[in-house]
Amino acid sequence: MVTHDLAEAISMAERIIVLTKRPAEIKKIFKINLTDAKTPIENRKCKEFPIYYQEIWKEIDHHV
Repeated sequence: MVTHDLAEAISMAERIIVLTKRPAEIKKIFKINLTDAKTPIENRKCKEFPIYYQEIWKEIDHHV
């Protein structure tokens, strides 16, 4: 699945791949492991969710 919504990606994915600018190359791969994972909506309440959000956003923000 491809999405541009970071919260959606974290709540639904097992991994997130951050790409560089064009020509796109893989910059970093994040393996998502939410401890209380049940549904995408409930996943947003997991304690790890904001940690992943901040870490991934920092990687995206470096080359925007």
